[in-house]
Amino acid sequence: MVADFYFALTITAPIFTILGLGIVFKRIGLITEDFARVGAELVFKVTLPCLLFVKLVETDFRHDLPIILIIYALLATIGVFVILDRLMTGFITTPGDRGVFVQGAFRGNMGIIGLAFCLSAFGDGVVAVASIYLAALTTLFNILSVITLTRHQNRTIDVSHRWRVFLEIGKNPLIIAIVIGVLVSLSRIPVPALLLTTGDYFARMTLPLALLCAGASIRLLEFKGDRALYWASAGKLLFVPLVITAGGALIGLRGQELGVLYLMSAAPTAAASYPMALSLGGNHHLAAAIIAMTSLGSVFFITVGVFVLRSLGLI
Repeated sequence: MVADFYFALTITAPIFTILGLGIVFKRIGLITEDFARVGAELVFKVTLPCLLFVKLVETDFRHDLPIILIIYALLATIGVFVILDRLMTGFITTPGDRGVFVQGAFRGNMGIIGLAFCLSAFGDGVVAVASIYLAALTTLFNILSVITLTRHQNRTIDVSHRWRVFLEIGKNPLIIAIVIGVLVSLSRIPVPALLLTTGDYFARMTLPLALLCAGASIRLLEFKGDRALYWASAGKLLFVPLVITAGGALIGLRGQELGVLYLMSAAPTAAASYPMALSLGGNHHLAAAIIAMTSLGSVFFITVGVFVLRSLGLI
């Protein structure tokens, strides 16, 4: 049991430490608001796509694709979304907050926090599985977010604006990098060593910079006694990972695949939920508070979750 707890702690402690340093550095002025914003944009548009591309072109996708994992994850995510959007929104008294609540409860920060936890738990060998998972679920997350945010608004949103949002989803640098990486790998096109080395340098910047900026962007003052905030945080930290992971275990997922499923589904609310809520007229202040609360709370809950799964011999 002690060994299982130590394993869980070795996964979460480094992530929590860097997130905490981001908060501290922001408070003492070593990291500014502009640095956190620009750094997060650099990660999203450059370093994380480089990390995914470099790892994927070195992977043989002709064998052992995680098809069952991906299909199950897509169906399970749709299932929990329907439960949240159709059944749980009745607990939220303010109609305009309901879409933000749903998005905050199901949409995880897989590209940064989730991937960081997966790499910490399983090493570089997990990148291929995690990247395919990331590509499929990121696309679904964006589509479902548009659906719930527009459905629960009191005002009518222009159809052309909604299509512009979907167009932006197709321009997501992470999805583009994953698609290109997989296509290059499948085609067996030789990639120059210079390109791979340069990409690897950028890739090594990704997780430390991303976690520092994520920590610096957490605003503790945005915690407030709002029912939607607590319900969304409970959904993201407990309900969603519990339901999705339990279902994955029941269909026979084990080891690395079940670990990826749990760590990705347990990742805190995605930072992208804030601009999405702002763009579609949702309560973006509530969205920011959900991101902050789940970012801090996820470290504790993921530690406990990994400990339980490890103790049961599932990962």
